[in-house]
Amino acid sequence: MARVPREPGDETARILQLQQEVDQLKEAVASHAVVDQSIGVIVALGRVTPDEGWVILKEVSQHTNIKLRNVSELILIWGRSGEMPEQIRAELEALLDQHGPTQIPGAPPLE
Repeated sequence: MARVPREPGDETARILQLQQEVDQLKEAVASHAVVDQSIGVIVALGRVTPDEGWVILKEVSQHTNIKLRNVSELILIWGRSGEMPEQIRAELEALLDQHGPTQIPGAPPLE
């Protein structure tokens, strides 16, 4: 198949398009890391499984109408500083009460 010469503008447009795709992928990777870390905080502090942590995170986001990544960021801040907006704190506490804590096999009974 013979290559058809392209106009310089076509190549510039393609480069810009590819750069936007790269930027979007970088943002997605960063967002995924924040979400995963916040699930880890929920798991550790709430004594729930990772699957339950994911469900809790999604439900907090849905019930507060705050984007998942933003809720995740606030949970990470809470894990470091102990500070969290009251709306998110109340929802997170309610969901943790509903879903957990998970009993670890072989551990003494929870009181």
